[in-house]
Amino acid sequence: MKFDVFFSICQTDVDGYMPSEKVMFQNFFDQVLLADRLGYGCAWVAETHLSCEIQKGSSQPVIPHFKGEIGLNTDILQLAHVIFAQTKNIEVGSAIRNIMCNGGPIAHAEAIRTFLTLRGVTRELTGDARKLNIGFASGRFEFSNRPYGVKPRNAIERAGWPAVKGKILLEATEIFLRLLKGEKLARKDVAMHALTRSDFRSDDEWNKVRDVAGTSQNSVPIAPFWDFEKLGVIPFDAPLDLLTLTIGTHDPASQTLANSILPTGVFNLSITPPEVIEQTHERLARDYNKAGGPWRRDLMPRTAMVFLESTTEKAKAAAEKAWVTYWHAMEGTLDQKKVDQAVSNTLAGDAKSLAAQIRAKYNPEDRLMLWFDFNNHDNEAVKRSMTEFMEKVVPELRN
Repeated sequence: MKFDVFFSICQTDVDGYMPSEKVMFQNFFDQVLLADRLGYGCAWVAETHLSCEIQKGSSQPVIPHFKGEIGLNTDILQLAHVIFAQTKNIEVGSAIRNIMCNGGPIAHAEAIRTFLTLRGVTRELTGDARKLNIGFASGRFEFSNRPYGVKPRNAIERAGWPAVKGKILLEATEIFLRLLKGEKLARKDVAMHALTRSDFRSDDEWNKVRDVAGTSQNSVPIAPFWDFEKLGVIPFDAPLDLLTLTIGTHDPASQTLANSILPTGVFNLSITPPEVIEQTHERLARDYNKAGGPWRRDLMPRTAMVFLESTTEKAKAAAEKAWVTYWHAMEGTLDQKKVDQAVSNTLAGDAKSLAAQIRAKYNPEDRLMLWFDFNNHDNEAVKRSMTEFMEKVVPELRN
């Protein structure tokens, strides 16, 4: 089993305390340096765009009850340069990079090729061949995408927007990965997409879209979101062997499309049903791009929130408190059922208990992204949990 660490850099109120941006980043780098010394494999960092606080005053607030900023990292490429310069062994990953905003898939492909080119030069100078792990998708919050034109453009798209967003991700994924791969292409070389009945949960939803479109046909075409003449992104000689890719969606079509272009793993959250996880492994054993070799379970990083305390009772109490605060912030209400389910999907206990939970829940070949800083600004406590996990939980697992 492989152990990575996930950092949210979430600047929100916890028990009346909200650290400054400077303190948030100081704590983050302190924890990354420790993670490197302790032997964690990859530092996955959440990425967020545009202020959560400011969006609360918009006409379409997405998280109106959240206080603060759900994340402070806006660019994993800039952050990765600093992390690589200060550490020796740990890799860096984005969880996830939004390829819709900030210029869209073309801009992201070019930025990453530039980063890889600079890393290639560094490798020649220092021998440092650590990889950048790009997790990518469409972003969690629509307010980050709307200023960049990723929003309904007509009545048809408004009527079927949840399904349309999935089609936009397919379009963006193809453009992003083909340009990242080094292809030269125009929009006419990219697949067109359409809405069909299978994209909707009910006949009523599908018929609403067809009514707005004024058609009884079995598909409703969607116009491209990115329209461009033939282009190629530079630098052309970027070393792709310094890159790994992971897509952040449960949509099988998106996973398969990505792997038709480049080897691409898949993110899975701690709350993903076990049957979905196993179905994904089975599908990717068939569909994973052969250039990446055979599919392995560690190509699916799995988020796991960790509450490590001296007793299981203390750990579960801390987990419940954190989840109650989270759901209040995200939804403004409290659903105890949601809290209970979240706590049950959390790793909470003392070292021996955590080891037993991991054995019961995960395959020995899995990769876990361990999340220690969830709703916790106590830097020393976070570092203590990171240390005890490696020094106490991991040895229990290996006995």
